Amino acid sequence: MKKIKEIIEYLNIKEEDYYPYGWYIAKVNWRLLYNLQEKPDGKLILVTSITPTSAGEGKTTTTIGLGDALSSLGKKTIICLREPSLGPFFGIKGGAVGGGKSKVVPDLEINLHFTGDIHAVSSAHNLLSAMIDNHIYHGNELKIDTRQIFWKRCIDMNDRQLRFIVSGLGGKTNGVPREDGFEITASSEVMAILSLARDLEDLKERLGNIIIGINSKGDPVFCRDLKAEGAMCVLLKDALSPNLVQSQEGTPAFIHGGPFANIAHGCNSLIATKIALKLADYVVTEAGFGSELGAEKFFNIKCRVGRLNPSCVVLVVSIRALKLHGGAKKKELDKENIDALKRGIPNLLHHIHIINDVFHLPLVVAINKFPFDTEKEIKTLEEILDDNKIRYAISEVFERGGEGGIKLASEVLNAIKEEKNGFDNLYKLEESYEAKIEKIATKVYSAEKVVFSDSAKEDLERIYKWGFNNLPICMAKTQFSLSDNPKLLGKPENFILNIKGLKISAGAGFIVVYTGEILTMPGLPKIPSAVKIDIDKYGNIKVED
Repeated sequence: MKKIKEIIEYLNIKEEDYYPYGWYIAKVNWRLLYNLQEKPDGKLILVTSITPTSAGEGKTTTTIGLGDALSSLGKKTIICLREPSLGPFFGIKGGAVGGGKSKVVPDLEINLHFTGDIHAVSSAHNLLSAMIDNHIYHGNELKIDTRQIFWKRCIDMNDRQLRFIVSGLGGKTNGVPREDGFEITASSEVMAILSLARDLEDLKERLGNIIIGINSKGDPVFCRDLKAEGAMCVLLKDALSPNLVQSQEGTPAFIHGGPFANIAHGCNSLIATKIALKLADYVVTEAGFGSELGAEKFFNIKCRVGRLNPSCVVLVVSIRALKLHGGAKKKELDKENIDALKRGIPNLLHHIHIINDVFHLPLVVAINKFPFDTEKEIKTLEEILDDNKIRYAISEVFERGGEGGIKLASEVLNAIKEEKNGFDNLYKLEESYEAKIEKIATKVYSAEKVVFSDSAKEDLERIYKWGFNNLPICMAKTQFSLSDNPKLLGKPENFILNIKGLKISAGAGFIVVYTGEILTMPGLPKIPSAVKIDIDKYGNIKVED
């Protein structure tokens, strides 16, 4: 690794605009963006994927490898990623720093406590939780209905035992008993707010706009009613500044913000992206899960808030995922299966449709090559992409680093130069929430129709009654299917999207729409990754494959 000061000097960042966290990590002051306003923006490249398997399809690895490949071609490039959550790291998915020869480093520090941003989000979130119950304990002047408190507590760990709890037990001095619960920090509205805030003033205002529950009159109670936003903002003042690290090949990387994509908007922080666009010619970023989830939210939420104009989209696909969507069994994905591969292709073609026909952006398909992919399988996929006149490249960045992404990088540069970019949002903010949801469901997911539960209808009525109009939609949906049913693989047809409920995230500035069974607190698997992590007497951390 290069010392972080070398990365800082390469980006021409002044000494007063950053502060180091050891030799290899730094925070770049968010105020730097003010000094860069006159500089033109670089090209923004989004990396997304087809509907993933539970192991993921290498989206982060591809993002890093593409950044390294662009750098090796002489392009000044910055990589922008989300911060890893401890929950998935110790759970089933593992870290979020890439893999093989396309990783960001120092990887263990990034995967663990990093610069403390997620702890700051947890602290700010739980401060508000404590102030809510303290207010109720001391007389409840705001007349908060304790049966209708929306604000849970949070922890950055997968712990299903905490999803539903009763708090305040043990007698009068220990609080007022009520139903409560925890969510994982990455799904906290505070995390979404941090990732969308434009500056410290905007952060504070958004925190104040959080709706914590309902009072006895049926009106919303805000965080600002408890006067909690100032102290919460103090806890988050350093977390607002992006973290700067590097790839294994020395490409600068901002890793900042970590909202989940199946619950929140699933993108790295707006501040990090905007600073990167001022400092580099090309910025490579990712959005969580498939294009119908992370990419849709990237376009309709993040790009709208930040007035971003993406130049190209890279759609990551793997042979194994296509075989899964074509009916192959999980245990047999490493075996050649041309028939299953062909049956899974409609899933890929639909994601291509989302990028090309719904959002009108240049597209390159990155075929993430695995060791067990056969030449016949790869050739079959290439022929189908050729027949559909889709630009693509084999990606071998896991095994070969930036060198394995040169073809992909070249195709991306050509796509930006040669293809028409007609980027537009899917819906207008003035449209009704029903119309916005229907557009996402039918045009992006390809649902036949949308059905609202009675509870969802009540939520909608409340949203309109309270005057919350003109907000974007943030769909909460399973990542394992284009539908709301994780068992419907491939390209589901004639399905109905079931809307279970809606929630106003007034601080983040969007309406969360819940479909299917979505958990805001994951659980650990039977054998969690935590059992494979250890440390020796010298302090060396070991992570088994």
